[in-house]
Amino acid sequence: SKETCFRFRPGQESNPGPLTCETSAKPGTLEEQVVGRDCQASSAPLGWEEKEVEVQLDREDDGNRLPRKQHIYLHATWRTGSSFVGELFNQHPKVFYLYEPMWLMWQELFPGNAKSLQGAVRDMLRSLYLCDFSVLKLYTSSSMGDVKLTTHSVFGWKNNKVICSAPLCHAYTKDHVELVNGEKCGKQCPPRDIKELERECRKYDVIVIKDVRVLDLKVLLPLMQDPSLNFKVIQLMRDPRAVHNSRMKSKQSLVKESIQVLKSKKRSEKYKSLWAPGKSHRVDTYVSSALEVICESWSKDLTLVRDSPSWVRSRYVMVRYEDLVLKPRDTLRALYGFANITVSPATEMYVLNMTKGEGYSSEKPFLISSRDAKEAIRAWRNGLSLWQIQQVEQSCQEAMKVLGYQPNNIDNT
Repeated sequence: SKETCFRFRPGQESNPGPLTCETSAKPGTLEEQVVGRDCQASSAPLGWEEKEVEVQLDREDDGNRLPRKQHIYLHATWRTGSSFVGELFNQHPKVFYLYEPMWLMWQELFPGNAKSLQGAVRDMLRSLYLCDFSVLKLYTSSSMGDVKLTTHSVFGWKNNKVICSAPLCHAYTKDHVELVNGEKCGKQCPPRDIKELERECRKYDVIVIKDVRVLDLKVLLPLMQDPSLNFKVIQLMRDPRAVHNSRMKSKQSLVKESIQVLKSKKRSEKYKSLWAPGKSHRVDTYVSSALEVICESWSKDLTLVRDSPSWVRSRYVMVRYEDLVLKPRDTLRALYGFANITVSPATEMYVLNMTKGEGYSSEKPFLISSRDAKEAIRAWRNGLSLWQIQQVEQSCQEAMKVLGYQPNNIDNT
């Protein structure tokens, strides 16, 4: 199977090794262009004002200035293993991490279609990267009244290592690598004024935000050009069959957001039938059809990267979930290197333990827990019917080919 290609900018002090690319993609193919060419310095014949942007983004800081902060977005979709990947950053003592802050927006503006929310998502990201959490008030006021923002206003706060650790709370220590028990943090950590969290945020040189609500990588390009940010993207991919298997097991939790994704395609003839009244198995239809839209988005993202100039490619890396769980040590080093942070023995042991658990269960799909890596990868084979597998392979054919996922009839991994 194809290896993930990790890209590093020249001169990174924490680069774990020389600029390398490992891929089995054939030279000149679309797969090689998307994955393999990432490791080559080439220019795209597009009017991106590349020269001006490159000078702005790649200029060296003065000797008297501190190293630039890293603002990293973990770009994923639902059920790709992004919670696990995000937790790798939540656990790092030098990282300020936020888990799906845009959840508040999507809940507040439901049933707004996903496409119409993309600009607001980008604006919210920018505010959070600048440690301005006042933006949260826009999406909490109507449901909670005109309340004062606190650490409890942050989605996923009970598992946030910064919120649950000193100085905001003493339930945990940020330097100690261990999963945060949400129940323990919920009991021991009272709400703190949001300004205190903003002050903590500004202390960190690396801010990582994980979310699943950016459907088009192009939406993030203005953040790459924003002089107030040092913005980078880690895009997480996973076998669409495994994604579909996991989505169907948690379909009741995903139906609202699947509707929002599908509403962006509402005017398309292809999806009009989904909105007819009396549709049988409506939940299954929404969740499975949303995956087709997601695969289309993946293909567009990969094409965008393939055709983009170097200033975009230098700020983007793609990783497959399967490579992380099968080669956790190497993948962790690559991800941390991209973020300019170091791997400690504790974080390395953490990722190894999390991929060597006993068995695999989707009964609690949103729970981060130790799982058997190979079982996690292969679970879709037993969880999906042959018809479902064929439907996913047909809908996601282009993305699967580029990402190196073989059709079921010839996939012997």
